[in-house]
Formats: sequence, C-alpha cells, structure tokens
Amino acid sequence: MGAHHAADARRIRCAVVTVSDTRTPDNDTSGNEIRSRLEAAGHVVVASKIVRDEAALVRREIEQHAASGLVDAVLLTGGTGIAARDTTFEAISTLLTKTIDGFGELFRMLSYEEIGSAAMLSRAVAGLCGEMAVFSMPGSTAACRLAMEKLIVPQLPHLVGLAGAGGPAT
Repeated sequence: MGAHHAADARRIRCAVVTVSDTRTPDNDTSGNEIRSRLEAAGHVVVASKIVRDEAALVRREIEQHAASGLVDAVLLTGGTGIAARDTTFEAISTLLTKTIDGFGELFRMLSYEEIGSAAMLSRAVAGLCGEMAVFSMPGSTAACRLAMEKLIVPQLPHLVGLAGAGGPAT
C-alpha cells in the first residue's frame, strides 16, 4: 500500500437506510444485502432503518447521521427512479457538499451491461455531506449487490479516509 492509501479507514461506521413505502424488516432484501456486504468487509453497521419515500424524511435521516458524528458513511437503497414517489435524489442532492459523479456514471454503465437501456432511468448518486460519505442505490437487490461489489466496498476505505479531516488531498 502506497502513501496515497496511508489514510484509508479500516473499520467504517455505516448507516443503512432503505427508502420505501412497502418494505418491512422481513422483506428488506436490499438493505440486508448492503448490511451483509459491509459486515463481510469488516465494517460495522451502527444504524439501520426503513424510511418512507418522502424527501423531507430522507433528508432528515441523513442530516441526523451527519450531525451525530457517529457515522462515516450512509448507504441508501430505493427511491432513485423517476416515478412520482421516487424522491431520494432530490433529498440527497442538495445535502452533498462534494459529488462523486463517477459513482452514478459507473453504476449506470455496469447496470447497462446487466439490464440494458433501462439503466439510464437510475438516478444513483454519491458524494460527501461534510466528511460523511453518502451512497444512494436503486431498491433492487441485484442493483445493490452490483454497486456494493464493484464500486462501494472496494473504494469505501479510501473514500472515508480522504473525507476525514486528516486525509491527504488528491
């Protein structure tokens, strides 16, 4: 590991938020997928919640985690489409102090390889809310698996390390 990765976080404190009007703890397969992949990578899930797909509720959830100082990354699933009830993008985009455009771009590219042109309908987004990383993925379990495996888990330690006060500039 070179100096560029010297500030990488090792054990990241994560919150998982499922944005849905219909999911329950018993059928939240996407939230479960995210939690299991985080834990398998050695990270800790300090909070997990299902929130109705209403922008004000989603926004408040992220703001509370950012204000607590107890969460390094919030990973959301659901509400990223274009239906009238899909408001996660609107809730998150105004909170991001820095965007990570490559996440959405790469996610849609990888999704295209699996599901074709429907991938363009995803408004998956990521960025920083202060020093806290925020990732928003579609509600599909397969989409969460793809994002976690190919994008988030491999880069989360580096991203969180850079986002922290002591991280090196790039």
